[in-house]
Amino acid sequence: MADSQIYMVAGLGNPGKEYAKTRHNVGFIVVEELSYRHQLTFNSSKFDADIAKGNIKGNQTILVKPQSYMNRSGFPIQKISSYFKIETNNIVVVHDELDLPFGRIMVVKDRGHGGHNGIRSIIETLGTKNFIRIRVGVGRPIADTEDKCVVTGHVLGRFEADEQTMLDSIVKMSADACQFILSNGVQAAMNRFNTHAGQQ
Repeated sequence: MADSQIYMVAGLGNPGKEYAKTRHNVGFIVVEELSYRHQLTFNSSKFDADIAKGNIKGNQTILVKPQSYMNRSGFPIQKISSYFKIETNNIVVVHDELDLPFGRIMVVKDRGHGGHNGIRSIIETLGTKNFIRIRVGVGRPIADTEDKCVVTGHVLGRFEADEQTMLDSIVKMSADACQFILSNGVQAAMNRFNTHAGQQ
């Protein structure tokens, strides 16, 4: 990885206090952990996103929290990547994943959106799926039906008490995966972090 390259780590979520600490906002929580570790401060920007810039693992990195709501996540990410000339394969997107059990993460690249509206928006806006993703498992609702209202209520709901006790370690593991990608590459990160993630 060339030192001159710039990386983006974008955590997906919805702005506003009513969405804070919900399953759908786990991407925000992970990039906030990265900002805390590296003493970077988020500020609002002209890109309809809160951004923090600094050095992570020897790489110039921009942390991004889109403020455009989940379904339009791609627009700020496209604007920022274009402005800072960030190659799509240097973009890491952290997001909640229904199809992974709570407590699992999976690093993937060049994959379809799998029904995730934030990822769908990014693929459509960038015109490619050739970016890195960290899928953070939030599991499916116990009443696992095709009822979209049940699923929506689950992802927009807050973590259960037993999940809350595990959340800190999951967020830290996801942040570790981000750092590992920046310092060792995506394939090495897949080998390390996907070992126990099942076959999803």
